[in-house]
Formats: sequence, C-alpha cells, structure tokens
Amino acid sequence: MRTFETLADLAAVAGQAIATTDWGTITQSQINQFADATHDHQWIHIDAEKARHSPFGTTIAHGFLTLSLLPALFASALHVNQVRMGLNYGLNKVRFPSPVPVNSRIRGHITLLSAEPVDNNGLQLVWQVTIEREGGSKPVCIAESLSRMYP
Repeated sequence: MRTFETLADLAAVAGQAIATTDWGTITQSQINQFADATHDHQWIHIDAEKARHSPFGTTIAHGFLTLSLLPALFASALHVNQVRMGLNYGLNKVRFPSPVPVNSRIRGHITLLSAEPVDNNGLQLVWQVTIEREGGSKPVCIAESLSRMYP
C-alpha cells in the first residue's frame, strides 16, 4: 500500500503510476451475488452448464462487477493520512476489452492523471485504472475514474 501524508503530497505525483494492487480471485459466488443485486441473470454469468458451450467455455463476470471493484482496489492500494472523506465523483470513460472467466485472478494498475483543487480545500482526482487478468493478453477493464477527497 502506498501512503501519502497530505492531499498536497498526493497531488505532487499527478501524472505518475501510483500502485499495483494484489491479485484477487473472481468467484462464482461473487458473480451470483452481483447478478442477484443487479437483477442481471444472463446465462453467461450464472449458468455453468450452458456457459460451458459458449465461446468462453465457462461463466464470466459481469463487466459492471469488474468495474464495481474499483473502490476495493483503491482501498487496498493507497491511503492519505490527512483525509477525512473521499467521494466517488463519477467516470469519464470505461471499456471492457476482455472477459473475466470465473476463478480468474485480477489486479489493478492505478495512475493518478490529474489533481485539481475544488471547494472546501478538496481535490478532484482523475485516475486511470487498468485491471488485468492473470495470463490474459488484454486488460479486462480500463476506467477513468473521478474522485474527490477532503482534509
């Protein structure tokens, strides 16, 4: 985990790669729970028998499940000591270039693209997060994520 003392310390590394997360496994249980939470029960995600005959040979995670892991990736990769609150501010661009088959191991590469002052002494941060699958030739998700942090 990379730790910064202040928001100014974090802003000073804008334009740089910040962290690479540890590997984590995407399980069928996670996929099923996400399907239940979002009411997206498409067979490619939850029907192992039918998915066995798909081009992927198994079930795959929802793209939005992969995207929803961004907060956990950030929490495992960096910390700013003198921040009392952080907010998800949105997304500029998201792509899912490759699927995530069940039981794949994934990790994120996090780059701070920019840091701009906002009201209440906060910073608006633009991050590029590239999520890769172990053994995959292409990323499974590339997202430009916006957040705000306040001291």
